[in-house]
Parts: sequence; structure tokens; C-alpha cells
Amino acid sequence: MDQSGVVFDSLTVNEAGFGGNCDMAAQPLPLQLNLEVIAVHSLFRWAWSLLLVVLVVGQPFAADPPKANKITYQDHILPILREKCLACHDGDKVKGGLDATTYRSLMEGGSSGVVVKPGDPDGSRLFQLVSRTKEPFMPPMADKLPPAYLDSIRQWIAQGALENSGSKAIAAKPKMDVGLTSIVKGRPEGPPPMPEVSLSLQPVVVTKRASAITALACSPWAPLVALAGQKQVLLYHSESLQLLGILPFPYGTPQVLKFSRNGSLLLAGGGRGGQSGKVVVWSVKTGDKIIEVGDETETVLAADISADQTQIALGGPNKMIRIYSTKDGEKLREIKKHTDWIYSVEYSPDGVLLATADRSGGMFVWEAFTGREYFSLRGHTAAITDVSWRLDSNVLASCSEDTTIRIWEMENGNQIKAWGAGGGVQAVKFSHDGRLVSACRDRLVRVWDQNGGQQKVFEAFPDVALRAGFTHDGTRVVAGDWTGLVRIFISSDGKPAGTVNPNPPPPPPPQEAFDISVKDLAVKQAAYEQGQAAVATAQAAATKATADLAAGQKTAADMANALKNGEAAMAQAKAAMDAANAAAPAAQAKVAAKDLSLKAFSEALAKVKDAADKAKTDANLQTELQKVQQFVTQSTTELDAAKKAHTDATALAQANTAKFAESEKPLPAMKNNALAAAKTVEALTAQLTAANANLAAVQTQANQAATAALAAAKVVVEKYKALPPPVKK
Repeated sequence: MDQSGVVFDSLTVNEAGFGGNCDMAAQPLPLQLNLEVIAVHSLFRWAWSLLLVVLVVGQPFAADPPKANKITYQDHILPILREKCLACHDGDKVKGGLDATTYRSLMEGGSSGVVVKPGDPDGSRLFQLVSRTKEPFMPPMADKLPPAYLDSIRQWIAQGALENSGSKAIAAKPKMDVGLTSIVKGRPEGPPPMPEVSLSLQPVVVTKRASAITALACSPWAPLVALAGQKQVLLYHSESLQLLGILPFPYGTPQVLKFSRNGSLLLAGGGRGGQSGKVVVWSVKTGDKIIEVGDETETVLAADISADQTQIALGGPNKMIRIYSTKDGEKLREIKKHTDWIYSVEYSPDGVLLATADRSGGMFVWEAFTGREYFSLRGHTAAITDVSWRLDSNVLASCSEDTTIRIWEMENGNQIKAWGAGGGVQAVKFSHDGRLVSACRDRLVRVWDQNGGQQKVFEAFPDVALRAGFTHDGTRVVAGDWTGLVRIFISSDGKPAGTVNPNPPPPPPPQEAFDISVKDLAVKQAAYEQGQAAVATAQAAATKATADLAAGQKTAADMANALKNGEAAMAQAKAAMDAANAAAPAAQAKVAAKDLSLKAFSEALAKVKDAADKAKTDANLQTELQKVQQFVTQSTTELDAAKKAHTDATALAQANTAKFAESEKPLPAMKNNALAAAKTVEALTAQLTAANANLAAVQTQANQAATAALAAAKVVVEKYKALPPPVKK
């Protein structure tokens, strides 16, 4: 890794006798460097790494270093064929219709068709059979060819299948036109692309220890993670953590990995420091190499494929942006603007713009299909290590060794936010929902919102955190560091979900692997069934909690209604009491009035009677006497009635007062019962919420992790079932 965080080609270092994956004792060096001390003092690793690269490859800034020697049919391949193959494939014995004695006859192929596809060793039947990745294994009834022979054949095909030292390489054309007629925003229709069972699980290189994680990418729509290894790219299931396939990258170490925006393609760019660089594009489903572009004199450090899959942009130490067509592999244009190594290249999700950044803090946005400069974004004061577009293409994020993450808007090219991210930032990536994840020199991986608010910080790595990204659904974060450790975290709570191995061991022999996979399937099947049982238990608990809550709510409703009815009855009794108490004084006043009236009429009757007695012959007086007597009689009746009414009103008031007192007595208890029932409902609601949350968590674990693991295990079993039976020697 240089001062700015770029990881140099570990193969170049190892082959010279340096690096964590080689045996120092086996290759004595002029300078005996104690790498274990370096590991302890990780703070100074970049300085030692720079020294190692200078010692191994000479001046790292020298222009146009010499390329590797040409491998030709005449000088290198024909001797191998004479020794191992011509007994069956010469001019007299043409088994399978293949004559390998001349370049022309070999290139014509045999009964099964063309056996050499220039530029595509893994797709060439010759290499498939001699490397024994496909049957029938060649040479038959004999040992596999030595690694040196296989490397020569692979490199010969990869270099274009030259006939002799004066030949020109046959250009490898893309296998298909992957360009899209339109760009689909958001998730494409149909199931997301995932590797098929035919992908190889055989590592290209296995070392004593894993190398630094130079590149990492997560599929935008599938539970799939791609990791860079030495001469290979590894594909892992991001939920089951199962190894799904290994893609060979014979050109060196991949320094950049990118999935296409629809997730159907995987791009890798890399090479060998100071020697060569390439960009390769594979089909995610089949693992077939579709496109190969670039003939760099230095390793490729940055590359991307446009959203419409018609362009590939790459850059690196040569400071030049080169744009290639995916249709024919031809170079479309070059952009020479950067003054230092290009560290990051990324097309916008809508395919309109292209962002590039370099080691001196230079960052540009270009019109993708014209190459015209759109913006020059100034603000970083050190190497820009990564850029990432937000899904709507309106915002660009960048990170730098100056310890900051910066956010830029694409309306006017202005910086809208910047914050310190806790150390020299090595990587930054947007999620679909607009969050960002970063990896820093302080060994920490963090999740941020777009205002720079830290949402989560994960467990520290042993060394510099180099790469990080969100999985397709944003529920997990995958990150790797300088030591080769790759961890997966749950993004919501920061808990670790597991690790994956960027340096996996070779798989066991097919039958043994099949037996192991069957046992693994049985274990995962049991785990799946346990998960489903846990789901059933959680579902039962949630159902019971729902029923308990319903019963509690009914009790609370009944208590509330009883209290309401009691309060209504008390209010009614009080109204009756108040009305009765108000009526008693009125009745009393009426009695008094009637009593006065009776007294007055009685006095008048006495006077009239006295006068009438004295004048018994006076008819008028007799008539008036009768009238007055009627008034007295009526007044007496009314007084009696008023007294009775008063008595009744008083009795009613007393009765209503008693009723009110009776209606008031149960109310305190009813209030307490209603309050207790409400609290019970509150507790039962909390229990139901917890039960539902537990059910959701158990279902997530069972339906995602366990189901994914079971499916992945089935895929492995089917993979080994699909293998042909071993050839008997």
C-alpha cells in the first residue's frame, strides 16, 4: 500500500521473495525484513510496503516498464504438445478430429469445434481439458500437466494465441453485445442474477495467509458479494456466507470490482504493478467471460461499466482515462486531464455522467458519451480514494486521505456537505436508501446519514479498513482490511453476522465434497426445521398474546361501560335529588300561602255569619254567607292539598338523597377496576408488541438466513451431482 492507501500487487511482491504469503527462509533476500514486526506496527505498514515495491519493481514511477515475454505456439506450446499430446493428435492419429502438429490445424479445431479462443483461456476447450476443469481429462490415462505447462498454455491463449515471435495477437472480441436499449431505474423485473451451479469452486491460487482486500463489491439487487483474491475473484452469498463460485483473473490482482447497475455483470480491473493491466467482465449467472478490454502498461486501479452497458472506463498510474466499447472492445476515446494516478472511476446510475478522481486530490465529472468536462470539483487536500453516486444521480460522494467525506450536488457542482470521518478514508459507498458506509485508516467502518451524522460504528479491524459496502437490501455491511479479514455486520444493530474467506482452501475431491455437502445439507435442513419450529413457537406466543389482549380489551371495555353507567345513574340520582330538594321549599311556601288565605276567608266568614244571624231575613246576606262558606271550604281543601304536596316533596327529597348516596358508593371501586383494566391492556399490548417483534425476528432469521443457507447448500449438492463420474485410470 502506498501513502495514499493503494494496495500494490501482492503477487509481484511475493515472487521476488517479499510479502506475507511467502516463506522468507526459502528465498533469502539482500534485506531481511521482519514482516511480523511490520504486522505489529501496522501504523507504519504503508512505508514498508512502499519500500518493498521499490526494491522489487525498481522505480515505481518509471514510465512504460517492459511487458512480459511473448509466449508463442512455435517456441513454447509445440514442445509441450510434442511431449504430451501428439501421440494421439499428430497427422497420422487424429483422435477427435484434432491435429495439433501445426498452428493452423490446431486453430482449426477438431470434431467438437474450435479448441483455442484467443484471449479466453477459460473458454478454450484445449485449456479446459488439460487443466481438467472439464471432461474428458487430457492427456487420458496420465497425470495432469505440470503447473508450469498449464501456465504457459493459459498465458499463450490469454496473450492472443501467437504463432511465432513475429505474429500479432488475435484480438479477443466480446462474446456478446451486452448494451441495453434503455436504462431501468430501480430494481429490474424478474429474479436477481445469481451464480449458477456450474461455477467452479476450485481456487486459482491458495496462499498461507490472505492478502489485503484490494477490491470488494456487493450486487445491487442480489445477496451476492465479490471479493478480490490473487489471480481470482470469489463470489459469496451475503446471507448464508456460502462460497458460490470462483472466477479466474490470470492477469494479476484485481484492484477494482463493480457490478453492473442491473446486477447481471461483474467487472474486474487490475493486473501486475509496473507490467500490465486488464479489465474483464463476466456474466454473473454463468461465470462466462464476456468482455476483456485494456492493454495497459500498468495495473488498472479504477474501472466501471456504464449503466446502459455500452462503455467501460478505466484508469490507473498512467493518469489517462480510457473509454472502451463493450460491443467490439475498441477504444472510443482518451481523456488526459489528471496529473496523478487515477484512483476512482464511476458512471452515474442514469448513465449521463462519469466521475473520476486521482491521488493529488483532483476530481472531475465528465459527460459520459462525449468526454467533455462537466465539473471540476475542488475541495479535497489529499488523495481521493473513492467516489460513489447516489441512486438518483443528483449527488456524488467522495472520500480522501485528508480524513473527510464530501457531498457534491450536480446542479452547479457545489459542495453541499463535508465532515471528518475519523481517519484517512479508504472507501465510501451509498446504499439504495441514501445512507453511506466508509472504511478508514483508524481500522473502523462506519455508517452515516447524508448530513454527516454517524449512525453506526462497527467493531474495529486488526488493521487498516480498506473496503466496505452495503448488501443489496441495506441490512448488512461487508468490509475488509489490510490483513485479509472480511467481516459482515448487521447494519441496524452493528452486530457481527460472520466472516468469509478471501483465501479459501481447495475443495475436496468430488465424491468427498459431495458427501460433505450432503451432510452440510442435512445440518442446514435441521437448522431450517429448527428455525421453522421457532417460528411456530413465536407465532403461537403472538397468537396467545393477541387473544389475551382481546380479552383484556373486552374486560376494560366492560369496566369502562360499567363506570360510565354508574356515573350516569349517579348523575340522574343527583338531578332527581336536586329537583326534589328544590321542590320542598316551594311546597312549604304554598302551604303558608294557603294557610293565610284560609285564615282570611275564615275571618270573613265569621263577620258575614254574624251579620247574617242578626238579619236572617236579609236574603243578600244569606247569599253572601253561602259564598264565603264556599271560599272557606275550597281554601281548606287547597291547604290540605298543599300540606300533602309538601309532605310528598319532603319525602321524595329524602328518598332521592338516599338514592344518590347509594349510587355514589360503588363509583370509587368501579374507577379502580377500570383503571386496572386499562393498565392490564397496556401491559398486554406491550406483550403483544414484543411477541410480534420476536416473531418478526425469528421469521427473518428463518426465512432469510436459514432458507438462504439451505438453498445454498442445495446448490452445492446439485453442483456435485452435475459433475461427471471420475475417469478411471
